[in-house]
Amino acid sequence: MPINTVKFVQALVLMVLCGLPMAAQRTFTASGFVRDAASGEVLISAYVYDAASGRSAQTNAYGFYSLQVQGDSAKIQASYPTYNPLLRSIRYASSGVRSDFDLQSLDVTLNEVEVSANRPIQEEVQMSTVSLSMKTIKNLPVLLGETDILKIIQLMPGVQSGTEGTSGFYVRGGGPDQNLMLIDGVPVYNVNHLFGFFSVFNSDAINSVDLIKGGFPANFGGRLSSVLDVRMKEGNRKEWKATGALGLISSRLTVEGPLWKDKTSVLLSARRTYLDVLAQPIIAAQNPSTRGGYYFYDLNGKINHQINRNHQVYLSYYQGLDEAYARTSDVYEFNGIRFTNSIDNSLNWGNNIATARWSWVISPKLFSNATATYSRYRFVTDIKGEDREEAMGNTYVNRYGISYLSSIEDVGGRWDFEYKYAANTSFKWGASHTRHAFEPGVSSLQFSDGGVSLDTSFGSIRQNALDNVLYGLVDATLSDRLRVNIGVHANHFAVGTKNYLSVQPRFSARYLVSEKGSLKWSYVQMAQFMHLLANQTIGLPTDLWVPATDNIRPQESWQTAAGYAHNFGKGWELSVEAYYKDMQNLIEYKEGATFFLGFSDWQTKVTTGRGWAYGAEFLLEKKTGSTTGWVGYTLAKTTRQFAELNFGNPFPYTFDRRHDMSVVLNHAF
Repeated sequence: MPINTVKFVQALVLMVLCGLPMAAQRTFTASGFVRDAASGEVLISAYVYDAASGRSAQTNAYGFYSLQVQGDSAKIQASYPTYNPLLRSIRYASSGVRSDFDLQSLDVTLNEVEVSANRPIQEEVQMSTVSLSMKTIKNLPVLLGETDILKIIQLMPGVQSGTEGTSGFYVRGGGPDQNLMLIDGVPVYNVNHLFGFFSVFNSDAINSVDLIKGGFPANFGGRLSSVLDVRMKEGNRKEWKATGALGLISSRLTVEGPLWKDKTSVLLSARRTYLDVLAQPIIAAQNPSTRGGYYFYDLNGKINHQINRNHQVYLSYYQGLDEAYARTSDVYEFNGIRFTNSIDNSLNWGNNIATARWSWVISPKLFSNATATYSRYRFVTDIKGEDREEAMGNTYVNRYGISYLSSIEDVGGRWDFEYKYAANTSFKWGASHTRHAFEPGVSSLQFSDGGVSLDTSFGSIRQNALDNVLYGLVDATLSDRLRVNIGVHANHFAVGTKNYLSVQPRFSARYLVSEKGSLKWSYVQMAQFMHLLANQTIGLPTDLWVPATDNIRPQESWQTAAGYAHNFGKGWELSVEAYYKDMQNLIEYKEGATFFLGFSDWQTKVTTGRGWAYGAEFLLEKKTGSTTGWVGYTLAKTTRQFAELNFGNPFPYTFDRRHDMSVVLNHAF
């Protein structure tokens, strides 16, 4: 159940402060970046370890680490899966020591190296998380010549797939709108290609993927159920390279290299299907006057420049589009009159995303990242027609057109900070501001008949909203066995004359019960200030994003989870978790309502209710060796209750699935 936020924060901050070191031996800070030696690509979540003191650190989303060590000198080691670890000696300096690591990739799999390449699962305070590196992604199963990240994610415990032909996914009883999907920190509102058989994530351009299902850190917010954090590659700093593939229905090409060696790099990646080209001969054979087809494409571009060792700037862009079309033109004559009838139907949807980022190593202990973001999703359907009559030198033309538009556009910025206070204590804080522009359904009608013409639009009006966030968290080791992550995420949302304020506590704890095993527990509150009106039974992207309003409150949830993690060694890891989640202010279409809004206000077509979900998840993984993979099992139950649906009685959620099991194996020959 929800807890008093103020008392929660006061009690937990006091507990952390009591656990901070009051005195210490002579210490200094080692910091720097961990990169791939061959390409200069940063290695996210690389493990940096001081064996003498047992202290360790992980690189952040930008490859930076900060580690406090004791004494006049130390030996620290950086490691990463499928890379040779690198050991380096450093000596005391009062201002700190800068030590960047360039790791060499392994040509073969060595178990004894890889076992120490990640922080052991039992030591992590973060639970309910799945992480994939770029090398892991390359070895994942393929579908029609493509490695699809979302299809792999759907094989993890706690994640359910939707109907056939959709790439949306459902996490711990939540809806597809409750997943925060990020490309380089920017939200993506629709991830479907080919009516759901592919996602927008091009595996050739991906550096890392993290899926968080619970125990959310305070720096994430805005959704109830999950965070899918996808980080793109930055481009090879050392040499020019090109990779690509020809598939059954699509091809892709990635080019990357240095514009200024070791300083400036660029990455360009493109993918396109050619179903329209393959289908055209078949369509023409059936009806020579008809042209039709379907295609999608993705474009990824990124350029980054290292100004000096402490400052780096980045520009990145993504564009994706799906289009299905059918065009016909029939010509016939009757009694000396020539008739031409043309119809052009099209359906398209896509995302545009842009990011400008500045990373600043302020000191060995303090790192900051400032980001400006842009994101837009549009769904458009058009029907255009023309009837033409030609007789005795006279021409009569009748034209008509009907179109439907749904879109959401974000413009924003954020500034994040990370501070290494002590060897076992670190802080994160930041702020963000986003302006949302919602167009949840605008229809247009054009008509001309000789001298008479009509051009009008109707439907829901454009609505703007302001979204402001402040957050802070502390990650502290309070004893040899107990480590906690405590945070608060504060969100202010303004739409029209309505203002909402949500203060969400976040808490995660890990307790070592042995050298190889640990107990974990988390409690989080989440709020979501936008809703998705969607027809979940078809693969078409008929999604209408709408804001919370005076009448429709934001979605809210609280979730608690408890689990056990065990590291068996030699790459074998076990995770068992149980969870309970309560969700309020969910919306669904009323009986008989349509996803095309027409003239009506969308708020009159929905009903509000609640949901709850609970279950248990089991995951056994083998992460190293020639054979890798996992066995996952989920036992879960998800329920919804709406006053105007099912006579107000609770009912199973559409995608409730009591038992779900997956087995994934990969063998390298």
